[in-house]
Amino acid sequence: MDYAFIVQAVDRDFNINRLERYLTICYTSKVTPLIILTKTDLIDNDTISRIIQSIQTRIKNVQVYAISNITKNGYSILQQSIEKGKTYCMLGSSGVGKSTLLNNLCGKDIMKTNTISQSTQKGRHVTSHRQLIILENGGIFIDNPGMREVGIADASEGLEKTFDDIYYLAAYCKFKDCTHTSEIGCVIIHAVEHGQIDRKSYENYLKMAREKAFFESTDAERRKKDREFGKMMKNYKKERKKYKF
Repeated sequence: MDYAFIVQAVDRDFNINRLERYLTICYTSKVTPLIILTKTDLIDNDTISRIIQSIQTRIKNVQVYAISNITKNGYSILQQSIEKGKTYCMLGSSGVGKSTLLNNLCGKDIMKTNTISQSTQKGRHVTSHRQLIILENGGIFIDNPGMREVGIADASEGLEKTFDDIYYLAAYCKFKDCTHTSEIGCVIIHAVEHGQIDRKSYENYLKMAREKAFFESTDAERRKKDREFGKMMKNYKKERKKYKF
């Protein structure tokens, strides 16, 4: 996969913390992310500008496209960014307009679409399988089901690139094993307190780093149990062979 469209709807789904999670997944997988904001016809231009500004304050060097699946506003710029022979996927919650976006890019109804659930105000899972689609300009899209939750597993490199400003400053921290949470004199805490690092981004980094640490600890425990089981089976076979008549 070459590129990933990280799709969020500006009317109900927009969440920068979740964007950073998707970015971490992309960077871990060596996929270039592009942020797509849908349903811009439901809010005014000033609000759209504020949302884009809030993204660019926390997320650097990632292109942001604001589009409407209804009016097709923003589509021409987005279509120009799609490269011939490159593969694309879409990441995002159910109901943000991924399938409609793909239909519009194709110029025909290929993917089934649906509305937001009125009872839960959440998107319905319409796409239930992956499908490869080739656009007229040669771009290759893979449509996949939307996600309710986005967890972080083996994402060391992804976290480092998503929160590169934190990792950069951490190299100058006087504590080699600093947790950047309560240590007096920590360069990261100082940067947050003085506005050099966005506080919400810092808090999201801590949360995702804890998830990564938990995954690594449980993964290590699983490997340890596997080794112990393997050793037990080896001894069992050895003993069985010894007393076999």
